[in-house]
Amino acid sequence: MLVIIQARTSSRRFKNKILYTFYDKPLIQHVIEKIEKSKKVEVIVSTSINKEDDKLIKFLEKKKINYFRGPLNNVAKRLYETATKKKKSFFLRISGDSPLIDFRIINKIIRVFEKNKNFDLISNIFPRSFPSGQSVEIIKTKTLGKNLKFFSKLDKEHVTRYFYRNSSKFKIKNILNKKKDDKKLSIDTMKELKLMLKLFNKKQFLNYSYSNEKD
Repeated sequence: MLVIIQARTSSRRFKNKILYTFYDKPLIQHVIEKIEKSKKVEVIVSTSINKEDDKLIKFLEKKKINYFRGPLNNVAKRLYETATKKKKSFFLRISGDSPLIDFRIINKIIRVFEKNKNFDLISNIFPRSFPSGQSVEIIKTKTLGKNLKFFSKLDKEHVTRYFYRNSSKFKIKNILNKKKDDKKLSIDTMKELKLMLKLFNKKQFLNYSYSNEKD
């Protein structure tokens, strides 16, 4: 399964956050290494063609991490072009601000996908019962491409928003958490990062597990 991590350096609330280093590594590297604990994935970072993201590309090239560059503000089109470039019929979408993403949840949604390949979208956020930072979505590339022309400005930024707003038109399967959990495990601000580092020491952070699912 192709995992596309959407990432850019121009975050408004925490500029360059994906390259901010803590526990010896930039945030984006923590995200990648958490995802790669799954043995079922191929990872690619999808970022923008803007010069501002050249520093991210420099880091990815140094680490020999695959990447694709597309539109800055039309994230949906960027992810579609990434998946098309890799010739993938489906892809799994993860945000670059999720350094505690649990590979077990990724493995679970892939197992669900393997039994439900006729869906347009397989998600764990419709409705959301997993915390922010543990969001996973498998998207059918063809479905995304066919509907890009209908996307609003906000849809282009949030990628799957259009499908959830028009859910009756699409085949969507959702995975529910055993109990609703509204804690925040993603990072949007420096304040949130500092709070996370207070909650987890280095060993706890690097070995964090949200899910009790089997590997």
